[in-house]
Amino acid sequence: MTTELLRVEDLRVHFPIRTGGLVFGKYQPLKAVDGVSFELKQGETLGIVGESGCGKSTLGRAILRLIEPTDGKVVWLGKEEITGLKGEALRAKRADMQIVFQDPLASLNPRMTVGDIIGEPLTVFQPNMPKDARKALVKDMMAKVGLLPQMINRYPHEFSGGQCQRIGIARAMILKPKMVVCDEPVSALDVSIQAQIVNLLMDLQADMGLSLLFISHDLSVVRHVSHRVMVLYLGKVMEIADRDAIYVAPLHPYTQALISAVPVPDPDVEKSKARIVLGGDLPSPMNPPSGCVFRTRCPRATDLCAREAPTLEEKAPGHRVACHHWGVPGKGHGLENDPVQPGMLPTLG
Repeated sequence: MTTELLRVEDLRVHFPIRTGGLVFGKYQPLKAVDGVSFELKQGETLGIVGESGCGKSTLGRAILRLIEPTDGKVVWLGKEEITGLKGEALRAKRADMQIVFQDPLASLNPRMTVGDIIGEPLTVFQPNMPKDARKALVKDMMAKVGLLPQMINRYPHEFSGGQCQRIGIARAMILKPKMVVCDEPVSALDVSIQAQIVNLLMDLQADMGLSLLFISHDLSVVRHVSHRVMVLYLGKVMEIADRDAIYVAPLHPYTQALISAVPVPDPDVEKSKARIVLGGDLPSPMNPPSGCVFRTRCPRATDLCAREAPTLEEKAPGHRVACHHWGVPGKGHGLENDPVQPGMLPTLG
């Protein structure tokens, strides 16, 4: 049985925003993450998807305590609560939890050489390591991520975007962490380079036994790299399931709309494919809709959706959905509008 590495329980991140002017204004919470719960197993990749502004990056940073959570728990290895750690205890725990940022060049110090950037975690967490040993580890890690060890004394501006992301990955991996948050690591790269970086992450995961939280807008990339997928909307989990279940038989209307927008390489299939177009814009997280936060854009919304927020419930083994009117794809003509009864649920592998 695979060991649970991380458990997130009802995590919330609310930012106080001042509205109404400096004199008579008041603070109103911006609910970036609003009650997210999930588990991550050792060696597993959980893909986190959703529109811009849904709270993906905020969630990843709150788990690492780069942003302080407002409420909730983050439990490490089933026993240690990260949200309760402070000072030196929190600093020590960060050796096991690293992050790869979205913008490759902006995440690197332009005044440091590549060797110093990659070796900085060793300097912080293993200060007594001899300089020669640290340099040897840095060169070895550079080779693992596809960089020539001879480049160790160069500066970030001398590298391409893909190479800068390899430097960021090497920095995150040098301590051999147990978990890495990949915050849209390929969104700023060309398509051909994206494939190389994704395959590199998968190779490093297999070699080091890593767990990954992979945040992305690109559902094709998420399907390739992830074991399970979690769909966020306005700071809440809409659906979480095995990768194949999400892509073959999505049950939430929002997930179905996202999947329908994924391009297909075959032009004939792409032209004939039914698409679900959501009306309206993403509501403000400062003033979310009552009940179900997705109801203002949902084609299945009813009065029940406005009155009562749905809970995340298991509709099939390992497949959880937060929707009053969850359903399955129709037969080649988009999606059925009627709620699916338990006996109608297809077998999800």
